[in-house]
Amino acid sequence: MLRSSLFRSTPFRLALGFGTLFVSAFLAMGLIAYQLMNAELSQGLDNSAREIWEVVAATNADGDIEDIVGAVDNYARLSNGEDRIFVLLDPAGNRLAGNFTKPPTESGLAVLSAEEAGLSGEGNYRIVSGKVGDNWLSVGLSLAETDRLASIALKSMAWALALVTVTAFALSAFLATRIRRRLDSIANTMDDVSDGKLNSRIPLIGNGDDIDAVSGQINSALERLGALVDGMRQVSSDIAHDLKTPLNRLQMVLETAAEKIERGEPVSSDVAEARAEGHQINETFEALLRIAQIEAGARKARFAEVDLASVVSSIGEIYADVAEDDGKTLTVLAAAGSDDWVIGDRELLTQMFANLVENAIRHCPEDTQINVSLARSGGRIVAEVCDNGPGIPLGERENVFRRLYRLDKSRTTSGTGLGLSLARAIADLHGASLTLEDNKPGVKVVASFPTIGNTIGQ
Repeated sequence: MLRSSLFRSTPFRLALGFGTLFVSAFLAMGLIAYQLMNAELSQGLDNSAREIWEVVAATNADGDIEDIVGAVDNYARLSNGEDRIFVLLDPAGNRLAGNFTKPPTESGLAVLSAEEAGLSGEGNYRIVSGKVGDNWLSVGLSLAETDRLASIALKSMAWALALVTVTAFALSAFLATRIRRRLDSIANTMDDVSDGKLNSRIPLIGNGDDIDAVSGQINSALERLGALVDGMRQVSSDIAHDLKTPLNRLQMVLETAAEKIERGEPVSSDVAEARAEGHQINETFEALLRIAQIEAGARKARFAEVDLASVVSSIGEIYADVAEDDGKTLTVLAAAGSDDWVIGDRELLTQMFANLVENAIRHCPEDTQINVSLARSGGRIVAEVCDNGPGIPLGERENVFRRLYRLDKSRTTSGTGLGLSLARAIADLHGASLTLEDNKPGVKVVASFPTIGNTIGQ
């Protein structure tokens, strides 16, 4: 099964294709090199044959044939076996000197076999022929050495080709198997996730290649998915826990109203109380749906350039009187029209800052000072909502961002427990971070936004 799977896999086919291409390129280069070497050897042999022919022909003197006859006999006698052949014929075709009898009949270069040259051995000869005076001179060099070198080159190329082929395809199989295993690990992880094992992650080898990069992105997506599923489970638990009380209260109010109706007593106060309870429950579900829509990114289609300073200033204008009526003081340190622009949804950003300010107003005692500021820091726009109230314990600062989570001291105040969850969802949608810090005393909510240039570059 593994072998069949490997052979059908894309990595193996790609590796096989590249291996074939590499071997073909090596073969083509080897053939070209062989042809160039063979041509060079043949050219060298031809030049040697011409030089020897010219040296022998130069011994011919006008009217005296003895010198050239002696030269031909000497060269023939000194040749190693039949590596070099010489012959001098008179005008009638009779051999005057030399060691073979059947030279070519045309001047220039020619190739003759040993049999065609009248020799007893085997092999071919490169022969230069031409007239010297009235006589015919032929000088030949054996192709045995050239053929031997060519044979050695062919054998070497064949062995090299075999080695390259084995190496290329072995390496291809190794790389394909390695990639296949990594792809299998991705597939196995996704199978585990589909089976509900959301904590399963793709192992990384740490070399920073494309597969590692994609695996890291998938792992990040799985982290997000796991967090969302855990959040859904927590929300389900929180809804069951936190909405049980108002639903029970609503049921008790309705039952009391029904009993009053049976007794003929007025129920207007009970209806008003039931309406208030129903309105509170409805607000909770609407807030949950709004958070779900924001986390799904549905509002990104409405993103545009937003002046964050203008948003913060408008929040100050709206809530200054609300804070004063509740015995608090709200101060905004942000000049509208400054260069504090971000890419986002103005309505959602307004909702986020409104939730943060409302949260401070609702949960802080009288005479609390609430400050909202905006500044640039390290290429980002940092907004802060600070108060000098009782603060939030360090161990609870991350919990308060959970849906429907409320501190024990806050359960007596109005609210759904979704204000900070909604603010965190809006911040995440805009690529911003939202954290709680100690204001000593009180709480400092810090929202750090990317600027327009950094947002486009992401």
